[in-house]
Amino acid sequence: MNGKLETRFFLQYGVYGFLIALLIGSLITACQKGEEKKTNREIYLYEGADRDQKLVTNAKQEGVVNLYTSMQERDSGPITSAFEKKYGIKVNLWRASPEKIVQRAVIEFKADKHEVDVLEMNGPELEMIYRENLLEQFYSPAFKDIPPAAFPKHKYYAPDRINLFVIAYNTKLVKPGDVPNSYEDLLKPKWKGKLAMEPSDVDWFAAVIKGMGEQQGLDYFKKLAAMQVSMRQGHTIIAEIAASGEILIALNAYNHAVEKLKQKDATVDWKPLEPAFGRVGGIGVARNAPHPHAALLFTEYVISKEGQELIKARGRVPASLAVDSPLNKFKYELIDPVIVLDEWDKWAKLWSDLFLGGKAVKKEEEK
Repeated sequence: MNGKLETRFFLQYGVYGFLIALLIGSLITACQKGEEKKTNREIYLYEGADRDQKLVTNAKQEGVVNLYTSMQERDSGPITSAFEKKYGIKVNLWRASPEKIVQRAVIEFKADKHEVDVLEMNGPELEMIYRENLLEQFYSPAFKDIPPAAFPKHKYYAPDRINLFVIAYNTKLVKPGDVPNSYEDLLKPKWKGKLAMEPSDVDWFAAVIKGMGEQQGLDYFKKLAAMQVSMRQGHTIIAEIAASGEILIALNAYNHAVEKLKQKDATVDWKPLEPAFGRVGGIGVARNAPHPHAALLFTEYVISKEGQELIKARGRVPASLAVDSPLNKFKYELIDPVIVLDEWDKWAKLWSDLFLGGKAVKKEEEK
């Protein structure tokens, strides 16, 4: 209450009225301060009927969101531009490899320097960020359209895109009846020296082995190593050399990379083999985000139908089932980030010994 109102209470009701006015004013002020001091967690998890209106209003007042992402600018640019146009909120984007994002975010956090609002990158690196206590849980109505199995158990980030592993093959040199239907088919003598793999996919290697049963899976890959498999850096590269006929089949291509080539060149196609696996890309809000409303609004936009349509338009596989995509119409499982975080040494050594001549695994920069 203001001074004039308190004076009016005093004139009308005397000292008791004045004291009541002061008490009411103090309560209102306390409520207002309480609202101002609302934690990021409360903001992120709020589900009241006025949620959407409050979120947009407060995000516009903040006016900016700081995004750290590993997504290439050609793919992230259309998303950030559409968000800025819709809400009038500036997106400050810093793009780097997942490893560099983790390093920067952790250094800033330990220095009590809170700049990042939203982090978007591969699942294993997001899991690292979670383990460093940099993320916070959040709620979004868009969750209902994302398969529950795609979320981490702790729910501290949400999937926004999936890289699905398939074989890519040359359609002119591999007859329709010869296209492999199983991993075992790749061991046929006619494919010796005509296969390729991307050399950084330790998590895919481990997931396939576990999917087959560890002993059976290890035995399989030992036999595959005898097939003189060519190792080529880059998922786009192995799809391209399958299209060119330099090799006939790439074993661990991303289907979105093959699909882009397929649209330009009919000499390449893709097919999933069971067990098929995908690597999740996800998005999360920073626990100490300086712009929490804008952080949540942007994150929600990315996983909403509108944002997921933009991801689909970039030739990516959207995580949301609200968006129909021909790239995810088959049975697959998602690779557990634990393989990278807790079991890396074991699987990297096996992979290196079988296919890299004992050399260290070099991670591919995200494309």
